[in-house]
Amino acid sequence: MIPQYGTCEYELQTVPDQGPPCFLFVIDTCTSGGAKEELAELSDSITQALNLLPENSLVGLITFGTNISVYELASESISKAYVMRGSREYAPAKIGEMLGCSRGAAPAQAAPNGKPQQQQQLPPAGAGPGQEILQRFLMPVSECSFAIETILDDLQKDPWPVPSDKRPSRSTGAALSVATSMLQMAIPRRGARIMLFTSGPCTAGPGAIVSRLKEDDMRSHADLAKKAEPLHKPACEFYAKLAHQGQQGGDKVQKIAPYHTVDVFACSLDQVGLLEMRELVEATGGLVVLGDSFGQSVFKESLRRVFNRYADDVPQDGGHMTMAFGASLEVLTSREIKVSGAIGPVTSLNKSGPNVSDLEVGRGGTNLWGLGGVDPTTTIAVYFDVTNPGNTPLPEGKRRFIQFLTKYQHSNGRTRVRATTLCGPWYNPPEIPKDDPLAAQQAMANSPVKMSFDQEAAVVLTARLAVHQTETDEVADVLRWVDRSLIRLCAKFASYTPDDPNSFRLSPEFSLYPQFMFHLRRSQFLQLFNSSPDEAAYYRYTLIRENTTNSLVMLQPTLLSYSFNGPPQAALLDSDSVRPDTILLLDTFFHVVVFHGETIASWREQGYHEQEEHAAFRALLEAPQSDAQLIMDSRFPVPRYIVCDQHKSEARFLMAKLNPSTTHNSGVDGGVGTQVNTDDVSLRVFMEHCKYFCRPFLYCFSFEK
Repeated sequence: MIPQYGTCEYELQTVPDQGPPCFLFVIDTCTSGGAKEELAELSDSITQALNLLPENSLVGLITFGTNISVYELASESISKAYVMRGSREYAPAKIGEMLGCSRGAAPAQAAPNGKPQQQQQLPPAGAGPGQEILQRFLMPVSECSFAIETILDDLQKDPWPVPSDKRPSRSTGAALSVATSMLQMAIPRRGARIMLFTSGPCTAGPGAIVSRLKEDDMRSHADLAKKAEPLHKPACEFYAKLAHQGQQGGDKVQKIAPYHTVDVFACSLDQVGLLEMRELVEATGGLVVLGDSFGQSVFKESLRRVFNRYADDVPQDGGHMTMAFGASLEVLTSREIKVSGAIGPVTSLNKSGPNVSDLEVGRGGTNLWGLGGVDPTTTIAVYFDVTNPGNTPLPEGKRRFIQFLTKYQHSNGRTRVRATTLCGPWYNPPEIPKDDPLAAQQAMANSPVKMSFDQEAAVVLTARLAVHQTETDEVADVLRWVDRSLIRLCAKFASYTPDDPNSFRLSPEFSLYPQFMFHLRRSQFLQLFNSSPDEAAYYRYTLIRENTTNSLVMLQPTLLSYSFNGPPQAALLDSDSVRPDTILLLDTFFHVVVFHGETIASWREQGYHEQEEHAAFRALLEAPQSDAQLIMDSRFPVPRYIVCDQHKSEARFLMAKLNPSTTHNSGVDGGVGTQVNTDDVSLRVFMEHCKYFCRPFLYCFSFEK
């Protein structure tokens, strides 16, 4: 009714306050290399994170290696940990028994400072197991921060010996099983985050992805394609079961939205099993950060930004954390529209209804999804199906309606519902004679559908759909699907003269779409060369949760050029932009690269920027670094910062993203720029082939539906 107020948010007074959120830190002690330094860096980062939490937030601590240690934070005089085997899975009831939280049951092996405890006290009568966990293992940060900091300061590498021909015994899956069971038992309907910090692959117990023997290689893309990795499928099934643990509801709705989010912070030079854990993270709305070391700014700064808060002057939310929990998304539509599905960090809640389409796209077959943990940057792609038959025109003035209902638990413990309602008119296309292709082309050229086409949103929707298809289809099949989709779109919306490819034109509303598809085909989302299975899973998961602007940067990175000829300006993502006397700033979302041309690098090595008479050169060197810092300050995860010179090894981060208009096969031909050593075709050749393959479709779309 009031277009400028299409979104309203309500706080439900009928739903009781669930209390502050909980943060359960799960730490891997099987660090490799400089074990003491890595653990010290990690402990320091978690200690800083504790200071960023609200004082009433609940916190818990679990460490794992060969065995799993659950720390009792209520013990003030001495550190006490309950040690469990890392070779098995733990159900909630079993956890209550082993932690001594089932009345009358003997607790598990308690190890204060590594020594067996002589006497055990029974829990007080009338206290439930969940309440006991809250009193002993999950406590407000204001009451247990000193205990946690003491434990972190004394954290040591896993003491079990590791033979030189074996990997450490790392029980990641069992530790996550303990963490999820603890939260399910203590706070099943309160928002919580399980924050996993790991530095290597799971090698023992459930969820193992590789054996301990170093002679057994980690699974590769080739192994997965040939189904030659026996541990991959069982690990995926185990983590998928953890993702949906405790989500069973009543008869009306078969599942409930996940309240417990799982985040993965992996800092390792080896793979950690993110590919297998992806469904656990995606179904709960978790975050993923990949780095090489816990001492890198990529990890340290990213962890700090997880706990961002709203500004104090934001109404109702000032001072509260931006994260939310237990979110669900329901989509309501008018009769002519049905919901095909959604792609993003979602899990289907299996709610059917009259507006659910039989055509499934992404997570389909429902109009209700669980989002788990959300924040202001979480983005979901929803796909619709128009069910009105093409031969049945709608009445004039008929309007369409779509409403998004997002229910979530705010960080203050209250439950909110955000309703966003969109409406607009329907368009009835005019009748066009089937034997007149030029009339069809003219009608399409003047169509409001064409004028309202958002090619940037369409690019991201297509990219998400392509990435989703890689879960079940071969990459080669997905590439062919991308090509066919592009050809169909160009054939339908381009203007042309029959039998004259040179007359092929796309209007400004569509002109950038083929260019983005060209870069999508060459991107790390569809090309697996030079990336591990974990890296591919990380890139793809990041794409399906970021907004349109960030997704476009991932697909087609931005390039800025700095020179003495004027102020910084945008440059084409092309090999012709690489010149000896310029500095390039490349933003790929995952990397920020400052690239110095050959002449600039030579002047810098000679120290000209240190001389007063060359202040302009010093300013030129500093400008891209300042702009790079601005990019990194506003992004999560924090991108890797790379400074490189032309013809040096790290220049590959730039060269791999450029359009290869000049290659080692074509030569420079006296032009500017540099050669790119690749067999990939250039954008010009790609567009020429696109025009050629569109020609058969020009008639197909004119005479057939």
